Amino acid sequence: MKILVVGSGGREHAVIRALKKNPEADEIICAPGNGGISALAECVNVKATDVEGMVNLARERQVDFCVVTPDDPWL
Repeated sequence: MKILVVGSGGREHAVIRALKKNPEADEIICAPGNGGISALAECVNVKATDVEGMVNLARERQVDFCVVTPDDPWL
């Protein structure tokens, strides 16, 4: 399963650590992510507020599941 996590903070880091425990999580992508997250997942430079860019990323990478962690990513 290919998973996209939206965000770049501690909450996202914790979510990714938990997702990595799932043997079905073949690939985890985080957008935009950060330096610490990059040790656990592939970080892609798309802002959490860039809805069109995030949708394009999910489509291009054929994401199966998306976790939106910021409280206000669309503001």
